[in-house]
Amino acid sequence: MTEGSQRFKGVLLILAILALWEAVGLLGWVNAKVLPPPHAVAIKWWEYLAPQQPYDPDSGSRLAWLLSGELIQDAMGSLYRVLAGFIVGTLLALPMGLLMGASRQVYQLCNPLLQILRPIPPIAYIPLSILWFGLGNPPAIFLIAIGAFFPVLMNTIAGVRAVDGIFLRAARNLGASRSTIFLRVILPASTPYILTGMRIGIGTAFIVVIVAEMIAVNNGLGFRILEAREYFWSDKIIAGMLTIGLIGLAIDQAMSLLNNHLLRWHRGLEH
Repeated sequence: MTEGSQRFKGVLLILAILALWEAVGLLGWVNAKVLPPPHAVAIKWWEYLAPQQPYDPDSGSRLAWLLSGELIQDAMGSLYRVLAGFIVGTLLALPMGLLMGASRQVYQLCNPLLQILRPIPPIAYIPLSILWFGLGNPPAIFLIAIGAFFPVLMNTIAGVRAVDGIFLRAARNLGASRSTIFLRVILPASTPYILTGMRIGIGTAFIVVIVAEMIAVNNGLGFRILEAREYFWSDKIIAGMLTIGLIGLAIDQAMSLLNNHLLRWHRGLEH
């Protein structure tokens, strides 16, 4: 089965689910206030996306006007927090993971503390993050950084520790220095694990940002969903949820393309 036919079947499945959902709504089997049909969600999504004010040439460029819609502003706010928190978490996790993976002493020293902290969900840090950072972006970025930190860290450690000892011994026998072994052997061999951890980490970051926005900030997709719940706007809730899913899909596809580009040599060895 070709990749194109698989994608076509996936699209057919989505269309079938939408048709069933629409039929359930039109037949009145479910209260539209509880589960609005797809056409109502699409209408609300467009209202959420469209600029709130008519275009005024004197007020700025048309692009700025197009980007002034509530959905665009909320999505941009959420993406900013995701990227900022993910970058902070990754920059902290990568050197620590490489060091723990390469040094048995450092691993034995730090691992007990990490195993205590790792099971604590980022949501549990919400009270402390508000006490430490107040409200706004800082507590949200802090929570996202925690969410991204551990997947990147654990996969980096696993990648370094999984490097075949034959490669390390061969490099030493050829007279390679420790820095050369690290840069030319350990780092390339552990890159697939690191990128997998980053892909998981950014997915976790996107989950955490929605929760953080429901608590600590006054904009973003998570905040807007919570606001819609207060007014029982089910169509806007679902529109926001679908937007989150689409952005998450785009981020995951971008990470997948990055992985495939950076690991062309690895794919070549596999196939």
